[in-house]
Amino acid sequence: MSAVTTFFGEYGSPVITLHRPASRAAIARGHRSPTVYWRRRLAVVAMALGMVFVAAQAGNALGGSPLDTPERRPAPSVVEVSARSGDTVWSIVERTFPGQDPRVRVDEIVQARHGAAIQPGEVVQVPR
Repeated sequence: MSAVTTFFGEYGSPVITLHRPASRAAIARGHRSPTVYWRRRLAVVAMALGMVFVAAQAGNALGGSPLDTPERRPAPSVVEVSARSGDTVWSIVERTFPGQDPRVRVDEIVQARHGAAIQPGEVVQVPR
């Protein structure tokens, strides 16, 4: 930004002068002490570490990583059911998995048992 100044010289004629502010390079800056330099760097490092810590806490709260998941065991592939008096393979499968089509599981149980009858109190393994 510049300013225009007008003043009257010795012969009464106006003299126009143009004043410009000093360039940025010409502005003297104070010398910063090494203490201020290192204090600012330390503050930036502390903020960065704080952000990493907060991100790690958020990740842990949202489910963590696969490296720290608890040991998971696969679900058993069969369900053991104790037979009651009057039970058939069909009734056991319907009782174990209500609302599902029992035909496939009934066929698997009959093949595994080689067609043997079910006795009350016997433990029958029903596949999932």
